[in-house]
Amino acid sequence: MNLKRVVVTGIGALTPIGNNVPDFWDSLLKGVSGAAPITYFNTELYKTKFACEVKGFNVFDIMDNKEARKMDIASHFAVAATQEALTDSGLELAKENPQRIGVVMGSAIGGLQSLHEAFYTLVENNGVPRFNPFLLPKVLMDSISGNMALHFGLQGPNYMTSSACASGGNAIIDAYNFIRMGQCEIMVAGGAEACITELTVGGFDAMRALSTRNDEPQRASRPFDVDRDGFVMGEGAAILIMEDLDHALARGAHIYAEMVGGGLSCDAYHITAPRPDGAGAAMSMRLAMDEAGIQPEEVDYINAHGTSTKMGDISECNAIADVFGDHANKLLISSTKSMTGHMLGAAPAIESIASILAMNKCFAPPTINLDHKDPVLPDWNFCAHKPVEKNIRVALSNSFGFGGHNLTLLYKKYE
Repeated sequence: MNLKRVVVTGIGALTPIGNNVPDFWDSLLKGVSGAAPITYFNTELYKTKFACEVKGFNVFDIMDNKEARKMDIASHFAVAATQEALTDSGLELAKENPQRIGVVMGSAIGGLQSLHEAFYTLVENNGVPRFNPFLLPKVLMDSISGNMALHFGLQGPNYMTSSACASGGNAIIDAYNFIRMGQCEIMVAGGAEACITELTVGGFDAMRALSTRNDEPQRASRPFDVDRDGFVMGEGAAILIMEDLDHALARGAHIYAEMVGGGLSCDAYHITAPRPDGAGAAMSMRLAMDEAGIQPEEVDYINAHGTSTKMGDISECNAIADVFGDHANKLLISSTKSMTGHMLGAAPAIESIASILAMNKCFAPPTINLDHKDPVLPDWNFCAHKPVEKNIRVALSNSFGFGGHNLTLLYKKYE
């Protein structure tokens, strides 16, 4: 089968460190942390009292109240990032066949905010069922991609993927394959998450997965550091406009990068913990490179999953050592979660954008808060504190999720 080449022609981002792509990238280079005390609910009784919230976002800048009240906040975030990505792509939707433009999105949590609010209303009403008629359309995860299609009139394939923190990456791989196989010319793909609620913070606290550095929230996400004590919750949305290369060239589109591979595997080891040896993660990296025909020594930069958990960071480094051997000493490796926090299902998409911009701008973003590298980890270049300038031609982005999901996305500078 003659597979199509797939390129990225537009990007959009709504994050804890910037509500658009330029501000997001500027914050990455400056090493800005999005962590701050939680404003969404009273954290007095919670172990963790901070997170990386989206700041200053006004949904009424992109839609009216009638449309907004039918959506969960996760859909608000997704529509906002999509609007930026479509504008950035230069696509004129009126001139395109809407049946050849699809939407695949990923989310780990979906419309949990709306579900949480409905439950509180039920309790306050002493069990009397007075629900918003839009409750289920807001809560159902597929409403995120459905609302995007409805808002922009996109009639191609439309669905959600859910694989915990790998969700947005699964969406990107599916979109990549729709275009490669000629089923669509354009795909809108990425992830959206509005997950900072009492339930998620309390649940992750109960697992002892979150940092409790409440006195220094901006220093709490510290991947690869010996003093890391858990991840920091994040939220937001990130969107890639993915396009058939021939279609992009025909309309004179700006091309950010070419997607050349995606790898998927499962640890089949533990529902939340990664395999200590990183074998599953190593498999996903190898599969992505095999699909792309890329040798390990051709990779210049890895945007690590790097969540700042004790076991996770060690497992990923074991996987990188296994796959890259001595070449790992020449790699630039960083975790942008040190700044954005962990945006769960949206993380693979925002980290794809970070990787793509690293190639375009010739800078690997830093890993902030890496003051004292864990001595059990290799002496690699983790881009501690500052961005590192380099001509990055091939970038690899890792994402791993509860359930043992491993996912690797591979991007190449377009030539």
